[in-house]
Amino acid sequence: MTDLGTVLVTGGSSGLGAAVVAAVSQEGGTPAVLDLRPPQRDVAHELVDLSDARAAEAAVHRIAEQLDGLHAVVTAAGIDCCGALEEVAGDAWDRVVLVNLLGTAAVVRASLAHLPRPGGRVVTVASTLGLRALSHASAYCASKFGVVGFSRALMVELAGQVDVTLLVPGGMDTAFFDDRDPQYKPAPDAKLNRPSDVAAAVVWALRQPAGCQVRELVITPSTEPSYP
Repeated sequence: MTDLGTVLVTGGSSGLGAAVVAAVSQEGGTPAVLDLRPPQRDVAHELVDLSDARAAEAAVHRIAEQLDGLHAVVTAAGIDCCGALEEVAGDAWDRVVLVNLLGTAAVVRASLAHLPRPGGRVVTVASTLGLRALSHASAYCASKFGVVGFSRALMVELAGQVDVTLLVPGGMDTAFFDDRDPQYKPAPDAKLNRPSDVAAAVVWALRQPAGCQVRELVITPSTEPSYP
């Protein structure tokens, strides 16, 4: 297994991102965070709105220069806006795609200038709804289907240079669902994964030896309704 080194985590102030930051720290790595809010831990970070792709790229360069490069990047930032397409405000719908897909691409694009070749690693975070469509989730599905396609194309483009892992998580017990209309929240008896368990799998993928690439990693509750 390889050392983790410096790992840049988007969305690292909450949810899965915060769990990845904690796991990287516990395993001796150096996490850094891009988020709208300061992270819970005292780690290097940049406050940035990932819906602004150029600002996201600039933030990556600043933090990479501060930390003398990167070894890996995990794009855990994600938002949602549920509802019928004709009822969701255009700006809200667009923002989901801007953060989830274009923000992911911008962060990875900028990170490539700072990752070692070979040896650098990228973990992109999609969703089971990047593989299976769901009504009233058109923005989220569009963005996460996009992350799947982006990641698979990047695996081919960067083969032998930077290892890319596509993470496909199912439902997790985070604040992601808190602000939703009740009809779009998990049922009270829903079984959701702990983000710390998913983060442990992310660290496992990051620690694979040189030349060994975890290309796709699907992690769901055993009762996940949206997979396969």
